[in-house]
Order: sequence, then structure tokens, then C-alpha cells
Amino acid sequence: MRIGIYGGSFNPIHKGHTQLAASIVAQGLVDELWLLVSPLNPLKSGEVSNIAEYEHRLKMAELATEGIEGVNVSDFERHLPLPSYTINTLGELQKAYPEHEFVLVIGADNWERFPRWYHADEIIEKYHILIYRRPGCELDETALPASVQVVDTPLYDVSSTKIRESVKKGRMMRRWLDEKVARYIKRHHLYL
Repeated sequence: MRIGIYGGSFNPIHKGHTQLAASIVAQGLVDELWLLVSPLNPLKSGEVSNIAEYEHRLKMAELATEGIEGVNVSDFERHLPLPSYTINTLGELQKAYPEHEFVLVIGADNWERFPRWYHADEIIEKYHILIYRRPGCELDETALPASVQVVDTPLYDVSSTKIRESVKKGRMMRRWLDEKVARYIKRHHLYL
């Protein structure tokens, strides 16, 4: 099977994440998409104080993806040494599941800083990468390596940062949160 790996802190997961994941599966770009909840993004290590505990982020991802066909949540990176470099994660996934082909799914914002990723050239050489567009990010598709493809998915002008800020101010941005996730945030007093 062709498995899309969509990693992130999902702090918290929102409808932009889940609708994008569902769109990639529905288009047949991958057979399944695994949302890989990351313990710690090496490029976001300065944001550690603003991150919900791993168990909360994992549970919210599970709640948000209930009933979305072909989209699954994985805690695979939780069992790997930190920091969780993508090249290591993909290599360990390939060892654990040799019957699958793994495809990296990233946003255009991450593609802009991709040269800063650990062993970026090796990722491009060994794996296919699907890039989804992000508001405010321009992509020169003529300059992309052969293993990199821009996918046609809806644009979502929302971020986990905006949601956390709204929660802190006493608002919830419920239109961007699955109702089960919104209730979970409230019940566990997250992002206050």
C-alpha cells in the first residue's frame, strides 16, 4: 500500500488538518494517510512551553479522525529517540512495514524551509513528497525535483496557533474544531 505520512504536533488538530487528509485520500494520491503525532518538532523546539502533553494531542487527533475513511492516527514517533527527524522516522517506518511505500505529506510553508531539514537531500532522493498549498506561500512548480508533487487540495486559512490564542482569550473557534475536540479542550482546560 501507498501510505501518506502527515506529521505534526497537531497542537491542537483542526478541520484544516482532517479535511486536507481526507482530500488526499479521496483523490487516490495515497491508499491511506497516517497522521503522525510528533512528540517534538526539531524546528519548533522553542515552542515547547506552548504545547499540550503528548497524550492530549494524540487523543484529540483520534477524536477528530473518527469516521474519516483512510485516515488513521499513529504514535509511531513516540517510540523513537528524540529529536524526531523525518529521515529517521521514514527509515524506521520502512523497516517496520516493508510491504508499504511511504510518501511524505507537507505544507508549502514546510517546503520553503525544507533545506533546513535534517538530511533533506536524502529525503528527496529516497521518498516521494506531496506538497499541499498554504495561504501566503508561493511554489515554483517548475523548479521541483522529480520526486516532489504539488497536490490540488482546498486552502484552509487556519492554524493551531490561532486556535490556541483564541482559547486563551476565552473563545473557541468552533467552526475549525471537531465538536469532540472542542469539548476535550474545554474538559481538560488546555491552552489556558
